[in-house]
Amino acid sequence: MTTDMTSLITTLVNELRIRSDGAEDVLRAITAAAVGTVPGADEASVTVVTRRQIETPVAVGAGAARCDDIQRELGEGPCVRSAVDDATVSVTDMTRDERWPRFAAAAAQAGIASMLCCTLYIDGSDFAALNLHSHSSDAFDAQAQSLAEVFAAHCSTTFAAVREKEQLRRALSSRDLIGQAKGMLMERYRIDADAAFYLLAKLSQESNTKLVDVASGVVAAGPGN
Repeated sequence: MTTDMTSLITTLVNELRIRSDGAEDVLRAITAAAVGTVPGADEASVTVVTRRQIETPVAVGAGAARCDDIQRELGEGPCVRSAVDDATVSVTDMTRDERWPRFAAAAAQAGIASMLCCTLYIDGSDFAALNLHSHSSDAFDAQAQSLAEVFAAHCSTTFAAVREKEQLRRALSSRDLIGQAKGMLMERYRIDADAAFYLLAKLSQESNTKLVDVASGVVAAGPGN
């Protein structure tokens, strides 16, 4: 991997972050860019494993989407292995791979002959992998794998930053909503801020509902309700 290529990838990923709005949009941009960046990639997808639930938030190509569907049905496959094990997983020829025979047979039938899966991020019990799919066998050589790993690593950093920004935005929004609900309760019942928060917390506990959802209900109900 040359310095120029690394620089180009850095520039590309930064542009993806600037142009994207939110985590899912970033994943969509990453997946689309991967097809045009890594030689041999005809299709691509992102596999997310959250508390053993396998999801595919984005996919470029019907074959890529089908491969994730198959792994979701079987609970195993190269994308899942790459995400959970924090390792690059390569399938050079679906017709000869013996690690996941049921997956390989179904993927080959869907028109996917080889794959390259790189870890995208690991966050607690959440995992994700960037998956590259080719209609040809032996599509990803050592140089393509090196490029894919660098691309995924840069994307991982960008995606983590966007997720953190979204979480902060949600936290601030929740705080504002709770503050608004407290104000309405203070005016309605002529109580102070501590008493209003205690009332919200009590309602949350008794109804087994998140505090922010209780606050949202109070605000939606409006004054006097």
